[in-house]
Amino acid sequence: MVDLELEQGLAVITINRPEARNAIAPATMDELDKALDAAAGALALVITGAGDRAFVSGGDLKQLALIRTEDEALAMALRMRGICDRIAAFPGPVVAALNGHALGGGAEVAVAADIRIAAADIKIGFNQSTLAIMPAWGGAERLAALVGRGRAIMLAGAGTLLDAAEAQRVGLVDQVLPRDSFEEGWRALARSLATVPAGEIKRVASGSVPAQEAARAFARLWVADEHWEAAERVMNRAR
Repeated sequence: MVDLELEQGLAVITINRPEARNAIAPATMDELDKALDAAAGALALVITGAGDRAFVSGGDLKQLALIRTEDEALAMALRMRGICDRIAAFPGPVVAALNGHALGGGAEVAVAADIRIAAADIKIGFNQSTLAIMPAWGGAERLAALVGRGRAIMLAGAGTLLDAAEAQRVGLVDQVLPRDSFEEGWRALARSLATVPAGEIKRVASGSVPAQEAARAFARLWVADEHWEAAERVMNRAR
């Protein structure tokens, strides 16, 4: 099951399969696609898991074990890669709230987000190599972009699991929060990012926006009513 919560410009998608440690099954892929469709128009997006044991524990091996041919494996890989690409391409900021361990495919879902916030007691790792396979959902490329090519090969090749503090040190996780304030913390950050300026910053930060268009994005925000209302409040406080 995949749940969707919409609140004041913020969409929260929760992978809710605690009995399977939130593993991704074929039906989960279908529900994720539908949830992303329904989240269209939100200013920010959060991806998280139910409970406190797993964010996503990877693919559901019991169900995916039915895939036995190379063509079937290719189709599955491209299916979930497409979903991770949709997460990465979401127009507003995307936060992966790592409520539990993010393992294998779960780590791939996590790195599709722009920002990763982790509870202090979680582990994250691209451990597909322990099953004699490799990341298939875009995770290898995104991991390399985050931590560097050599470190990505080392971590994913060896299937290393990192605790939250070490993952933050190498740049795989952006913020680590105590378990008792984790949900409050990620929700506060996500709400602060559910704004038009944050979405424009994400777009410009990609590095693919020409300087003229980046300046134009600023100019559009400058002339908007929201800017002048905020500026008026600041100027009134200064009087």
